Amino acid sequence: MTAARQNNHREIVFNGVGASPGIAIGRAFFLDKYKFKIPQTVLSGHEIGPEIRRFKKAVSDAENHINMLMAGLPDELSSHSEIFKSHLLMLKDRMIYNQTLKLIAERKINAEWALSLAVEHARGLFSKITDQYIRERVKDLDYVVERIFGLLSGHAAGDLSKVREPVIIVAHDLSPADTVQIDPSKILAFVTDIGSRTSHTAILARSLGIPAVVGLENITSEVFSGEVLVVDGLTGEVVIAPEDDTLALYKKKQTCYIRYRQDIIYNSHLPAVTRDGFAVKVKANIELADEIPSARFHGADGIGLLRTEYLYLTRKELPGEEELFTAYRDIITAMAPNPVTIRTLDIGGDKLAAPVSFGEELNPALGLRAIRLCLKAPDLFDVQLRAILRASVYGRVKMLFPLISGRQELLEIRRHLDEIREKFRGLGIPFDEHMMIGIMIEVPTAVMIADILAKEVDFFSIGTNDLIQYSLAIDRANEHVAHMYEPLHPGILRMIHYTVEAAHKAGIEVAMCGEMAGEPMYIPILVGIGLDELSMNAIAIPRVKRLICLCDKDECSVLVKQLLEMPGPQDVMAALSAFFHERFPEERWLDPGLCQDINA
Repeated sequence: MTAARQNNHREIVFNGVGASPGIAIGRAFFLDKYKFKIPQTVLSGHEIGPEIRRFKKAVSDAENHINMLMAGLPDELSSHSEIFKSHLLMLKDRMIYNQTLKLIAERKINAEWALSLAVEHARGLFSKITDQYIRERVKDLDYVVERIFGLLSGHAAGDLSKVREPVIIVAHDLSPADTVQIDPSKILAFVTDIGSRTSHTAILARSLGIPAVVGLENITSEVFSGEVLVVDGLTGEVVIAPEDDTLALYKKKQTCYIRYRQDIIYNSHLPAVTRDGFAVKVKANIELADEIPSARFHGADGIGLLRTEYLYLTRKELPGEEELFTAYRDIITAMAPNPVTIRTLDIGGDKLAAPVSFGEELNPALGLRAIRLCLKAPDLFDVQLRAILRASVYGRVKMLFPLISGRQELLEIRRHLDEIREKFRGLGIPFDEHMMIGIMIEVPTAVMIADILAKEVDFFSIGTNDLIQYSLAIDRANEHVAHMYEPLHPGILRMIHYTVEAAHKAGIEVAMCGEMAGEPMYIPILVGIGLDELSMNAIAIPRVKRLICLCDKDECSVLVKQLLEMPGPQDVMAALSAFFHERFPEERWLDPGLCQDINA
């Protein structure tokens, strides 16, 4: 607690990441969690056996507790059981379980010390992953290890189920196990020091409809227990000890948002068509079958990006064809008759549970990953292709290949596909003979030869996250240059514009599945450029659909023409903001000071 806060209860505003939308006003409740100090003890020979048994018992007890949590999941969270199944797999993961046992035996050290060393090694592997969503899975590893540490030390975790009155949870972090204990009638919102909108905790919060703000860094050291808080999950703001005027504005915004949300949810299952008749398909990005109910509820026109990496990151060995087929089939049938786009593996071999190693790489982000890894390891690739082809008969399926940089890669992909299709025909194995094949446009060279690549595939999907990162030479995880990550850089807009033009000239459609697709402010640009499909986090779909319906395609095209001629991203943002607020006055609820009169 700062000195200023100790002596003065003045209003203070924190800015974090809005992980789950909504406005909550209530009193702070601290979730105290034991902070583990790792004991470091060198064992004598006769102590090694008992120490190994102590570790195995802690893991067994953790398994039992997770199974109890799964059995007691409320109906509205039953689809999230996959999260806890992945935690069960992590408990016995070779990088953690086997390595810990090995360290106890070989280095003669206590279980806590050995476990901490094994975890640091695994965390280092995760840190090299460029995909933010996948990199965030290290948090799941931390939750699992925290549970084992607690059992080894005899300290129990916090229990949210014992909260008896409506409060706002304040914590350093929340695990999925914490979150599933939340009673929405008692927990108004939660705020944490760390986390991101892609964490499983955030996903669960969105499923429960609870506002959440994460990544506040030191909120736990600035809030008094019982102090009044305002949590704005829309903007990522948290107001401590709000003054009367601030409180009144946020109460008004809260009412406006509830009314607005009811309206857009009600209409989210209608097609997204501009005022002058331009239709845009709005789909969801998902990773697990758990996320399908949310996609359907929020009006997704299908799955625009099914990430497959999680099937490889949460197990002790590479998944087989049958397991992949089953996972894909379940998602396809659950979304039918809407289409599902399945992307092949998009990580490096060193991140796999059973590594496909081709030696150490100095820069894995620009090395042997995604389609490059798959073509280098044909057995790994063919298993994916066979599973997707077999699953294709259960619905409308598209296959998507990441990190394509040139035509030669496409020719190699076609060769693999043709060989498998021919074998399937000979064996009488059914598959969709007309399944569409597409590629991710996320490398600058792919943009420059988009006209050539468009002749080889059925559709493009622009991955703006990597396209921006590679084009601007920016690592978003690097705090020194992250501010230079500019989606509205005129160079980026020109790349997107050229890609869409080249695709349409060749007669194929273009989707966008990066974060840019779900950003409301960018919708006039994406409509004006002429993107056929936008894919995003499901919770963003209703608002994006509403904005598309409020757009005029011709008017947006004129805006784009002006923006493409501007010298810098600041100029683009200024012009876009002016256009947005002039054309969409209905969106004024975003600003509590501009929210329309709730009695109007």
